[in-house]
Amino acid sequence: MSRSLINTEVKPFNATAYHNGDFVSVSDADLKGKWSVVFFYPADFTFVCPTELGDLADNYAELQQRGVEVYSVSTDTHFTHKAWHDSSETIGKIQYPMIGDPTGQITRNFEVMIEEDGLAERGTFVIDPEGKIQIVEINAGGIGRDAGELLRKIKAAQYVAANPGEVCPAKWQEGEATLAPSLDLVGKI
Repeated sequence: MSRSLINTEVKPFNATAYHNGDFVSVSDADLKGKWSVVFFYPADFTFVCPTELGDLADNYAELQQRGVEVYSVSTDTHFTHKAWHDSSETIGKIQYPMIGDPTGQITRNFEVMIEEDGLAERGTFVIDPEGKIQIVEINAGGIGRDAGELLRKIKAAQYVAANPGEVCPAKWQEGEATLAPSLDLVGKI
């Protein structure tokens, strides 16, 4: 990446997703007005990917309670997503939209395209209600992500957004003390 995507606005896109038995349109406009997670993964019918998507599915109800929508994205088609959803017990429990990105437009917009393979990196992006990226995490292909840790980061991002002038320290958990950066804190932490 030549520059950070933090605090940049999501670039325009239009795509088709498989969602709860239907094919639905999804665009960048759908990411505005609420918190969103855009969760890129290399490919359907693989090994680490279903464990990650299943973990997200297990945490989806809590994410929804926090006003967060999840969108998984791979360069597979929405038809492939349906086939995978219909044939895998793990993927069958997914209730969030599974976006197909066969042209790679969305994957390139988020700068996670592995050009030589036509596949996405394991990229996680948390987007605020204004459509700006607040969290970027990219893992190597063999390293699966943890939805529990993602949820902790989302809680911190939501707290900071709701409480200007406060920041969340390392390992912050909801309900714990935050910090108010000031000259008085310099050298005291």
